[in-house]
Amino acid sequence: MSLMSSVSQKMTKFRWGICALLFIATTINYLDRQVLSLTAPDFIMPEFHWSDSDYGDITGIFSIAYAICMLFAGKFIDWMGTKRGYLWSIGVWSIGACMHAVCGIFTENWVGLNSYSEMVSAVGDTAVLIATVSTWAFIVARCVLALGEAGNFPAAIKTTAEYFPKKDRAFATSIFNAGASVGALASPLLIPPLAQRFGWEMAFIIIGALGFIWMGLWVFFYAPPKKSKFVNAAELEYIEQDTALEVSSTVKGSDEKKMSFLQSFKYKQTWAFAFGKFMTDGVWWFFLFWMPKYLGDQFGIRMTEGRGMLMIFTLYAIVTVLSIFGGKLPTIFINKSGQNPYAARMRAMLIFAFVPLLVLLAQPLGAYSPWLPVLLISLGCAAHQAWSANIFSTVGDMFPKSTIATITGIGGMAGGIGSMLINMGSGKLFDFAHNSNLVFMGFEGRPAGYFIIFCICAVAYLIGWIVMKSLVPKYKPIVL
Repeated sequence: MSLMSSVSQKMTKFRWGICALLFIATTINYLDRQVLSLTAPDFIMPEFHWSDSDYGDITGIFSIAYAICMLFAGKFIDWMGTKRGYLWSIGVWSIGACMHAVCGIFTENWVGLNSYSEMVSAVGDTAVLIATVSTWAFIVARCVLALGEAGNFPAAIKTTAEYFPKKDRAFATSIFNAGASVGALASPLLIPPLAQRFGWEMAFIIIGALGFIWMGLWVFFYAPPKKSKFVNAAELEYIEQDTALEVSSTVKGSDEKKMSFLQSFKYKQTWAFAFGKFMTDGVWWFFLFWMPKYLGDQFGIRMTEGRGMLMIFTLYAIVTVLSIFGGKLPTIFINKSGQNPYAARMRAMLIFAFVPLLVLLAQPLGAYSPWLPVLLISLGCAAHQAWSANIFSTVGDMFPKSTIATITGIGGMAGGIGSMLINMGSGKLFDFAHNSNLVFMGFEGRPAGYFIIFCICAVAYLIGWIVMKSLVPKYKPIVL
């Protein structure tokens, strides 16, 4: 087809269908993560005699396993290819999600007990043994989950770079990244009722099985844009508009060259992305894993109650709506001021970095109503998701397509390390605060521990932005 006819042809919009598949995968990803946090306080922790430290160790080790796997997941996706790499990723994490269901049976057989009532009523050394064995059983299942989930974002970011020009990538990323919020949004409506009706084990199996359905859709619909039967010449020309600019700017062929894994660490752009992820990923994961327990510890609100489910639903509903606009903001800056994508993204990220400061008010205002912390934390989480969509897109701004998944994996590793530190540290801090009646800024016991973590969460984004801007003050793409 000639250039003239491709321009006049009505453009297909299949790229948004691919974006929808990425959105669904990310939604399933976060549903699988949330099953534990929504069943732990009311179902799993009483059965297995877990302390806050036990729960913190499970979420923390999941984070470090995720971090280690992320280091190699990006390279794996680049090596395996987007289609097969994504299939391996979601297949493994779906198996890991379902594995949680057998942790109770394994613990009963190991300890020598025969029923739920015997597990719950155990005391002394038997209770300690149950807690220890079950904790390690869940850690194994979480590590398998982490192994698979580590591939989601490298594969999704690589797919976005394949199907969208640079100016649209942050918006597309914000849409599929909103799946994290939608997964968290749907979780309180799905998971506690499933656990109540069928048992917590079936909640893991039912949610975990969704990934296998998605795999069938991916096999049928995905192909690289040039090979896709759903993409016409006009849409392909739109998708590849950056390639034409790069050719005219003598950057021709940069996407075909490969960057070694060690070579990735030579660039300040890699370290800027990694530090931004290290400082901020843990904030999102903290609220994802601890928010249900916070409402229980602070206000006595259970996730099996209508009020508890409504609060978590409201939190992530706000996050979902507001975070999508965050991905659109850089495009607005680009269209109005003509800024390059990186400058527009950093400008937007600075705005988002100030919003989490509202989390500092969550504990003080909680004295008036538990809804006020929920609303303030929801704004902080919305800012995180908007930040996340843009920080992911900086990789596509700076690096050739052939290295995007690798760099994304390195950043994910850094984010996982930050998440491990905040989750394991939180569990131990909350136990210490409770046992020692710790006093901090007028709060005592566990509430004091939560306020300390909220303070860390509030300033993390500004610190991350300052360091990123210092390392990469101006737009400087990598040329291989």
